Amino acid sequence: MPPRPRRDRRDRGVRGPLLPADLPGYRTRGDLFDELVLDAVERLERRWSTQLEGVEFAVEDVPPSDPAPWERGEVPLGRLFPAEPPLPTRIVVYRRPVETRADDRDDLAHLVHDVVVEQVAHLLGVEPEEVDPRHGE
Repeated sequence: MPPRPRRDRRDRGVRGPLLPADLPGYRTRGDLFDELVLDAVERLERRWSTQLEGVEFAVEDVPPSDPAPWERGEVPLGRLFPAEPPLPTRIVVYRRPVETRADDRDDLAHLVHDVVVEQVAHLLGVEPEEVDPRHGE
């Protein structure tokens, strides 16, 4: 079978992208969420850089189907995974559960920051207000 020509049935050619990659509308919701997590981590690293050294931050779409023993039927927004050699300590934020709880983009940014702060506080063994005095505002 010969290769298919790179033209449509009206001989106009292949469609281009709807949005160029350099425009803000090109980014996906996942990309925007990743940026919110990075912003929250950068704000915390200014104050807690030595304590957060070697900690990896990640984003997953949904939590795994097997809950942790301390999770009683609730859907986690984030989770701390202690270091298990050769893996470092990891903090994971779950995108879909966080997005469903946010009303708009500003609310999403605050919620992402609060989730990251709570997980860092859990890692350090302190209250979230000690990690960020603006937590929960």
